[in-house]
Amino acid sequence: MTKPVFRFAPSPNGRLHLGHAYSALLNADFAHRFGGRLLLRIEDIDVTRCRPEFETAIYSDLAWLGIRWEEPVRRQSEHFSDYKAAFSRLKGRGVVYPCFCSRKAIADAVQNQEAESGRPWPRDPDGASLYPGTCKALSAEAAERRISRGEAHGWRIDMAAARRISPGPYAFRRFGRDNRGDTVKADPWRWGDAMIMRKDVPTSYHLSVVTDDALQGVTHVVRGRDLEAATDLHVLLQSLLGLDAPLYHHHELVLDPIGDKLSKSRGSEALADLRREGTTAAAIRQRLGFMHFGT
Repeated sequence: MTKPVFRFAPSPNGRLHLGHAYSALLNADFAHRFGGRLLLRIEDIDVTRCRPEFETAIYSDLAWLGIRWEEPVRRQSEHFSDYKAAFSRLKGRGVVYPCFCSRKAIADAVQNQEAESGRPWPRDPDGASLYPGTCKALSAEAAERRISRGEAHGWRIDMAAARRISPGPYAFRRFGRDNRGDTVKADPWRWGDAMIMRKDVPTSYHLSVVTDDALQGVTHVVRGRDLEAATDLHVLLQSLLGLDAPLYHHHELVLDPIGDKLSKSRGSEALADLRREGTTAAAIRQRLGFMHFGT
């Protein structure tokens, strides 16, 4: 039997905090517990926000925590061709369409729809308004003319077309610390026509993560509860692309004193700050519940 494969996949757009430490330690602990392998993946498709110094800091912080991973490290920015190939398969199946809308145009369209109907517009699991389908109404010829003129555009999944080709039902397998699992029903349609290839980079989080997990042979995905809803969309993409689906474990989040999720954008205290203040790696591991890590 092949060994289980786990991965920790941070983005180098800031310093790691306690939430990242928990997820990394949990992945490493699972890999140790199940006799598996641990990969490190740098998710740096956002080339405007990701910086080399943050990537270097990731390696330093993880090594300080006592985490070891296999080499080489996969850097997403070096594999856009893989995501382009996956996108081409989706395009070949007729389940994507170009979108030229700005955020303001989408917000205005939603506002108009709400005003006309008198009801709130539906939202996706992250709280964003579902795409109102403005560009979906464009003919293929009109869309191609706009693309040939160089208009900025992304690509959205056509959920109606996807449902016709691969109606489901959908589910994913969940596992726990004892490696026992259960099946969780998935509802990808609640994401609406999600963006699959962004305007600024030739991929998206959703497309790149399912592609990477398949190419790297990842069998067990361990990530935060905040990404659990995205799994619904990921299992649809895996079905459309003919990819094997890993098992999933979505862990609880580390919260700040007022109960909010730790975040780089909110300036949550970084591991580097704790380290500079004299906190030891052993103290961090104990604080997060990994006092026997590696034993």
